[in-house]
Amino acid sequence: MSTTSLLVLALAGLLLVAFPSTRAQQCQPSGTLEGPATGHTCDECCKPGHLYPTYRCSPPVSNHTKAVMTLNDFSEGGDGGAPSECDGKYHKNSERVVALSTGWYAKGKRCGEYIRINAKGRSVLAKVVDECDTLHGCDKPHAFQPPCPPNDVDASQAVWDALGIFGDEVGDFPITWSDA
Repeated sequence: MSTTSLLVLALAGLLLVAFPSTRAQQCQPSGTLEGPATGHTCDECCKPGHLYPTYRCSPPVSNHTKAVMTLNDFSEGGDGGAPSECDGKYHKNSERVVALSTGWYAKGKRCGEYIRINAKGRSVLAKVVDECDTLHGCDKPHAFQPPCPPNDVDASQAVWDALGIFGDEVGDFPITWSDA
């Protein structure tokens, strides 16, 4: 191999160390959580013996943070389980409210703040009222649901309606969001 080729390879290696790829900067699992020994009857519940990844982080926030939006019922008796972390209250499905993954929730620093959600050429403001826990789950306080993924925006029905997302599209929907 020529000296020039070796220099090019060495320079490329230095660049990779100095400027890691965005893929390397993404949030990686911090551990796993095992589903309970006995199952529960809901479709979304943790499965016995199944391992679920946990995350201490979320991807970096930008003006167009990529995320997956899921549907949550923040009302009493809804699939959110307990009252919202930020205010200790339940919220009507007609309110534009969201729960953010643990890293984005930032230990409550976004509580009461608004985020702008973009999807299908539309934009809507929604208030942060809760955390979508990425570290814990599969127990009664978490409605026996697995830990959330690190890039989750759990939104009320009003948010979905305002974005014009209905029917079969409701579920795991790709969005972007930013602080408002």
